Amino acid sequence: MQYKVNNIVEDERIDNYLMKILNKSRTKVQELIKSKNILVNSHSTKNSYIIKENDIIEVNEIEEKQITASPEKIDLNIVYEDDDIIVVNKQNGLVVHPAPGNPSGTLVNGLMYHSKNLSKVNGEFRPGIVHRIDAYTTGLLVIAKNDYAHEFLAKQLEEKTTHRKYVALVWGVIKNDTGTIDAPIGRDKKDRKKMSVTSENSKDAITHFKVLERYKNATLIELQLETGRTHQIRVHMNYIGYPIVNDPVYGGRKIIDNTGQCLHAKELGFIHPTTKKYMCFDSELPNEFVNILNIFKEE
Repeated sequence: MQYKVNNIVEDERIDNYLMKILNKSRTKVQELIKSKNILVNSHSTKNSYIIKENDIIEVNEIEEKQITASPEKIDLNIVYEDDDIIVVNKQNGLVVHPAPGNPSGTLVNGLMYHSKNLSKVNGEFRPGIVHRIDAYTTGLLVIAKNDYAHEFLAKQLEEKTTHRKYVALVWGVIKNDTGTIDAPIGRDKKDRKKMSVTSENSKDAITHFKVLERYKNATLIELQLETGRTHQIRVHMNYIGYPIVNDPVYGGRKIIDNTGQCLHAKELGFIHPTTKKYMCFDSELPNEFVNILNIFKEE
């Protein structure tokens, strides 16, 4: 498919231009440019290329592999279940849903084995998934077993009426007893797999924290989210200089290999879709978190 550039915006990059023309994410456009499936005037180009009037842009789409999910027998810690919802205490290392390069062994695969009734709002490879937490974050998630429950729960998340409380161990000693981080989050310019605090192509993000205990080189904190951006707690704590202990992406050095980051979704509260009664669940810190915590207590 060919496009002739007209009515250009001054100093507009080709990736920005094609995001609007193709209605695709920046990541997808940049992948096409890198794989030389986007040509400008019959030549390969770079993401940073500034388009010019009358440029001829040729786009050769690659057929994307369809992601599918199949039931797998996976041990899940189900703390509550009824006809509408499942509340899971997710273990360390368990990815929430299949993705390219990671088609199996996820929470979704285990849920499909456990129940034939899962909502279809988010498509075939994310059945039941209302919200996510990172693979190496542990703790509570609510799963929808039907579309009505899914939409009811998703609305609470959108309106910020759900209760989500996390516990984290961070590097450094935080002096203030409480604090609020209000900083927008978007894709990192240098590493598209990471998120960062940025004013460009970002969304508002607000995190509240409270100090629970201070150690010689670390602080145990409690956090509550007003928003639910990708990697929000990890990015925000790193931004203010107190990264999550054992975070493989934002945390700097790891103190124990092959264990998860010290971030746990401890409490989850919401209005039940059918009974309309408020429900709140609590979970204990996982063993890997406690083991790392004990190292700091003994210092």
